[in-house]
Amino acid sequence: MMYRLLMVLGLLALAGCGAPKEDLATRPLVDLGNFRMGHNIVVGETARQMPPSRGATAEEWKTALTAAMDDRFSRYDGEKLYHFGVSVDAYTLAIPGIPIVLSPKSALVVSVTVWDNATQTKLNEEVEQIVIFESLSTKTVTGSGLTQSKEDQIENLVKNAAFSIEKWMVQNNAWFQ
Repeated sequence: MMYRLLMVLGLLALAGCGAPKEDLATRPLVDLGNFRMGHNIVVGETARQMPPSRGATAEEWKTALTAAMDDRFSRYDGEKLYHFGVSVDAYTLAIPGIPIVLSPKSALVVSVTVWDNATQTKLNEEVEQIVIFESLSTKTVTGSGLTQSKEDQIENLVKNAAFSIEKWMVQNNAWFQ
C-alpha cells in the first residue's frame, strides 16, 4: 500500500515539474495586456516546513521569491499598475535519499493575490493557492537532495513559482486590459 502511494506521489511530482529552464532576457513576453508590476510583496513567515525537509528561513524564501518575481514581471511595461501579495505557505526541500528507491522531491506552496492600483481592489476574490514542484532535470531525477544545495533547490522552486503565477495570470488575462 505504501509503495503504491509513493508511486502515485512520484508520478504526480513528475507531471507537475515541467517548467522549462529559460533565459528571461531572450524569452518573448506572454500577453498580459496593459500589465506593469507595482508592489511585489512576499511574506515567508507563514511558511510551514513539511517533513522530511531541509530547513529554510522566512527571509531566505522572501528574498528568493521576491527576486524571481521581479525577474519575471519587471519586464512588462504596460500603463496600468498591478500589485502582488504572495505568501509562502509550505515547502519541502528534498533531503538526501536512496536513489531510485527513495528520492524525495522538493515542493513549494504559495498563495497569490493581485491588486489593481487604479481601483484599489483585489482582482481575485479568493486567494489563488499554487503547488510548485522542482523542475525535472538530470540533477533532480535521482533526488535533488543528493545533487543540489538548499540554495539551488530554493532557486529552482521560486523560478517555477514565478512561472506558474505568470501562467495563472495568462488564464485571467481579461484582468489586465
